[in-house]
Amino acid sequence: MTDVPTDEFAPRPKLLTPAMLQELARRSNVRGALRSLSHYGAVVIVGTLIGLISSAYGVLLALPLMLLQGVLVAFLFMVVHETAHKTAFDSRALNVAVGNVSGFLIGLPYEYYCLFHWEHHRHTQDPDRDPELIVGPKPRSETQLAIAYSGLVQVAGRLRLLVRHAVTGNVTVPWVPAGRRAAIVREARVYVTGYALLLLGSLALHSALLLWVWVLPLLLGQLVLRPYLYAEHTGCDHARSAFQNTRTTFTTRAVHWLAWNMPYHVEHHAYPSVPFHALPKLHEIVDGEITHRGAGYIDVTRQTRAWFRAQWMREPEAG
Repeated sequence: MTDVPTDEFAPRPKLLTPAMLQELARRSNVRGALRSLSHYGAVVIVGTLIGLISSAYGVLLALPLMLLQGVLVAFLFMVVHETAHKTAFDSRALNVAVGNVSGFLIGLPYEYYCLFHWEHHRHTQDPDRDPELIVGPKPRSETQLAIAYSGLVQVAGRLRLLVRHAVTGNVTVPWVPAGRRAAIVREARVYVTGYALLLLGSLALHSALLLWVWVLPLLLGQLVLRPYLYAEHTGCDHARSAFQNTRTTFTTRAVHWLAWNMPYHVEHHAYPSVPFHALPKLHEIVDGEITHRGAGYIDVTRQTRAWFRAQWMREPEAG
């Protein structure tokens, strides 16, 4: 995936000169490596502690660490996202390699996601063409809303699609062009084969280690990741401009580290060629143009839940 040229898709204020944008868009292998190593290092450290504690004292005592591991593993999604834009590193090969490893760990094929995300940038908040709106659950009750916020529907859906691509060899989703379908099938088969080998290896060794340090944490982490992702666009305008159809949320340094600065989401959508490490500086320039501003993720989650409720309350009237 190449960078999304937003000039083609939506008007934006002329806040940056070409020279300023060129400077902000400078990519760095060093910064990408430091952020990746810190994220993966945290995953390895917490995973090691889970393994040691669960083997010595039992799984229940390791459960708090599994919750922490869940957040760390689930937010590897942000690594996939940044490498999909080819902005995590200056090296394309590093972006692809780290993107594939991260995609494998969260069950999200990297090349498929690149195409999916390209369409999301092209058609943000368009209910008929934005893939995030097409495949996302549309809750119509409190139970469905709770399930949507658990993230389990999204994980199950992408794993079903992965297996379908691998088994049938058919790719029919509209954001995958005909010329890329064979590659997406090959990718799916590689991922499924990898998962099968890990399962067989665990069974052969009579080990549940991967379940405790990877699989279960990944599912638990969706409870944090999904509300975070809903904050990016839910309840924003159905407009072409990123300054209207996207939300920036003000939050802590820890969340900015975990999410690779993507709380600056308006800034990212308006200028997707700007890498994660330059988004704070970009924010200082464009802050005054932002329409939707969140005062922390707890507050924004209240807003997005209220928005979903309002949507299903209107449906009988529309009928």
